[in-house]
This record gives sequence, structure tokens and C-alpha cells, in this order.
Amino acid sequence: MDNSTSPWWKSSVIYQVSVGSFRDSNSDGFGDLRGLLESLDYINDGTPRSLGADAIWLNPVMKTPFVDFGYDVSDYYSIDPRFGTMADFDELLAECHRRGMKLIMDMVLNHTSQDHPWFAESRSSRDNPKRDWYIWRDGRAPGKPPNKWKAVVEGSAWVLDEPSMQWYYHAFLPEQPDINWRNTEARQAMLDAFKFWLDKGVDGYRLDLINYLYEDEQLRDNPHKLGVRMYEWQKHVYDRSLPESVAATKLLRRITDSYSERMMMGEVYTDTPEEAAKYAGDGENALHLSFYLDFAMTSWSAEKFRASVDHLEHLLPEKAWPCYYFSNHDLVRHITRFARGGDAVARAKVAAAMILTLRGTPILYYGEEIGMPNSRIKRSDMVDPVGLKWWPIPVGRDGSRTPMQWSASGNAGFSSARPWLPVDPSYVTVNVERQEHEPRSLLSWYRSLIHARRETPALLAGNYRPLDGMPGGVFAYTRELEESCAAVFLNFVSRPQSVKVPSRPGGGSWKVLLSTHGPGGDELEPGKLRLQPDQALICA
Repeated sequence: MDNSTSPWWKSSVIYQVSVGSFRDSNSDGFGDLRGLLESLDYINDGTPRSLGADAIWLNPVMKTPFVDFGYDVSDYYSIDPRFGTMADFDELLAECHRRGMKLIMDMVLNHTSQDHPWFAESRSSRDNPKRDWYIWRDGRAPGKPPNKWKAVVEGSAWVLDEPSMQWYYHAFLPEQPDINWRNTEARQAMLDAFKFWLDKGVDGYRLDLINYLYEDEQLRDNPHKLGVRMYEWQKHVYDRSLPESVAATKLLRRITDSYSERMMMGEVYTDTPEEAAKYAGDGENALHLSFYLDFAMTSWSAEKFRASVDHLEHLLPEKAWPCYYFSNHDLVRHITRFARGGDAVARAKVAAAMILTLRGTPILYYGEEIGMPNSRIKRSDMVDPVGLKWWPIPVGRDGSRTPMQWSASGNAGFSSARPWLPVDPSYVTVNVERQEHEPRSLLSWYRSLIHARRETPALLAGNYRPLDGMPGGVFAYTRELEESCAAVFLNFVSRPQSVKVPSRPGGGSWKVLLSTHGPGGDELEPGKLRLQPDQALICA
């Protein structure tokens, strides 16, 4: 197969970078674009010595007061000084392209920062021309918000602005007022910002909370339901995932398709996988990649992961393409989640084999390739407003955003200054420098998997067929594309397992491509195979 004919986003491994936590180049304790630029060889230098990722997704780097880690934008047309300059960004983009890599930006279209000049104007008076750019309403009674909608971070989704005695809507933090996408001028302003970075040459966007763009025009109250958190006490039928948001996604797709070889991947924050599938459209008219939270939140179980994958394969239209991730800036790092009751590194290797061999685009989160754990952050060191609001309940996101662990030297080699978040104590043994020349390390395993994926057409674009008749605790499947084929056996339990090896399509013997328990190269005949505890075995 000629992979050059396949869209780049289908065959890529995407590496998510929280720039502020990746590498500090100017000794202010905060990561920046130049630090990332200086670390590109680690991500991809064109040889198997590097991680081998094909694309980098940057968490927000636009101007921001940083109340919510940059997801509160105050200027869509500039780089925040803490990350560097527009010249730094342009150099990073050019260097990525020189290496054959793609650069994906985070774009926040649902809301702005309360510090954005648009909101300052909107807030200045009831008759300001930009008043309707945001969602302002009178209360339903004195001291009562317009309706009973709850914010994702808990509490009312409305804030009373005392000078004007009206309420403004925020789906998330009070400092993040929602844009009124029903206002033609406001919508066009967001579309102009969307086009600006495409005009600069970025290769795509990760769209933040794309299913929240529109709210019910009548502001009807959501029905009640049972739930653990206050936000879960409502069925969110009127404040998220409205048909208008799907239509907006299709509009954004048309704009994206007017540029050459660009893509959109989107966060669809919902508890129903069916909603995530809606935002994939028919595979050609909405998101190129729709995030699938169900997979990321699955507990350590072969049967549960198979069920999650099979469900998505069933939901997606024929022309749509899956994407998978385990960790990101909002979730507890998966090596910590999966470690309960087992060998953390062994399970991390099985997880890596799964995400890099399934049909779909894998998204890796910085540091997962070395096994960075979720860090315990003292209250005095917390930055995340969610963590501070709910302390001591451990729901904060700081622990998944700690500095990259480059070495065992001071501050893990991240910075010569005190980092903005504490480095996790594991950096002494869990770091790039220690693992990059160790053949059995987690980092070496990731590198081998990414290289094997790139060299095996079936793993890049082949179909997915789960293998039945496996013992409990084993998830196995094949990938096939024309004359290329691969079989993957994943043992999720810490005991040996005997599995049936299927016949190789086209005849001949399977050859071990990669194994967590030894070198490849061995031939496997159809019949019984004994998997070792926590073993991942990939054959071609």
C-alpha cells in the first residue's frame, strides 16, 4: 500500500504537549515554545532513536490570564508571552514542517476569557453593540438566575453582573463566559479566528468542547436525573449537544476542507458514546476525529476494552475513522489508574501495544511513554481552580500536568528555576535519560511499537476483526489490508494463558514482530500459543 495516498491524520501518531510543562528554555520555571523547539529531536528526528510521533498537538498557547491553563483566551491572534512570541511559534511550525511533522493547535470556540476585550465591551452596558455576543438574561425572579442549569465545575451556570443587574452564562468557570453562537457577528468573529491560524499554516485543530457551542434558545430547564455530582443531577438536553452544534461542526469542516490537507479533531464531552459518533458525521462532513471518552475511562479489563472498541466500531459510519487515547490534561494519568492491583509498567506496555495497533489514530500524552505517574499535589502548590474548589476531594487536574521528567538532575531537567508545578518525586528513576538507552524500558517499547506500526500497512490502515474464543483476560484481534496482515494478543492478567492462533490469511506462518517478553523473529504455527503474564505479542 502507498501510504502517501492516505490522509496524514489517519496514519499519524499524535503527541499531545502541554507546553508549559514540557521544557523551560528561559529559566522562569514555565515551559515555552522554544523549549519545545529545542526538544523536537526527542519527538521525531527521522530515526528510530526518537519517539517517532508524526504530529504534535499543543495545548492552548494564545494570550490568556491562565485561570484555566489557557482554555480562557483573551486574544485569539497572539501568543501569550509566558510561552514566547509569534516568531517562536512561526519557527516551531516551520521546523515541524521541515521534519515532515504536523502541528495541531487547541482552539477554544465555546467561550472566551472574561478578560477578552469583547466581553469587556459586552459587559459595559445593556445597549452595547457586543452585548449579544455573550448570553445575557434577566433572572427568573429577584436574586434567581434565568434557569437551573449547572456548570460543569458545579454550582449555577450563571453569574449576576450587579452593575447591569443581568446574568451571564458560563458552562464552565465563571471566568469563561460563553459566546453566543446565535449572534451572526460573534459567530463570524470566531470563524475569523479559526481561519487565522489555518492561514498561518497550522495543520489542524483540536476543538475544545465542540458539543457546547449552542444552548437552547428558550433556556428551558434540563430534566432531573440521579447522579453523583451536581452536574450529573440533570439530563443535559438543553445546554449541550444540540443539533445546531453538529451543524456548526459541519460548517467548520467545510472551512477546513477549503485548505489543503488540514484536519479537525474534537472533544465531545458527553457520557454517551452515541453523541461522540454524531460529531463524526458521515465521516466526510464533520470532525475528522471525534474523541471517544468511553475508551479512555475504561478500567483495566480485556473484556471491557474489547466491548468499548467494538461499540465504537459499530457506532461510527463506514467512512469515519476512530481515534483513541488513555491520558490527557484532564484525566488521571493511565499508568496510575491501571496500576491498581498489578504491575504498573507491565500493564503500561500492554496498553501501549493496544492503542498503537488498533484501527484508528492514537493520541499520546507527553510523559506517558516513560511512565510518568499522576502526581500528588499539596494544596499550597495547587494551580487548578477545580482542585482548589473541591480540596481535599482529589478531583484536581494538576497531578496530570506536572513537568516532563527529562533526567534525574535538579527539577528533572525541566528547568533551572523552580517549576510552576512541583516535579513528581519519581523523576529520580522515571526519566528520559535513564530509559532512552535501555532496550527493555517503556520508552524503548513505545519507540519499537511506533516504528513497527509505520512499517506495517495493516496496522496503519487495515480493518479490525476481534478474535473470539479467547480465555478470560485476553483481548486479541487481527488487522488486514490487501497482502499485509497482523495479529495482536494482549494478556491483561498476571498469569499465563493459552490462546488459539488463527491461520494466517494467504497461508504461511505468523512471524513475531514484537513481544514484551523477548525479541521478535520467531515463527508461530496455527494452534495453541502460551502467553506469559502481562504479555503483549504482535505478529505479522
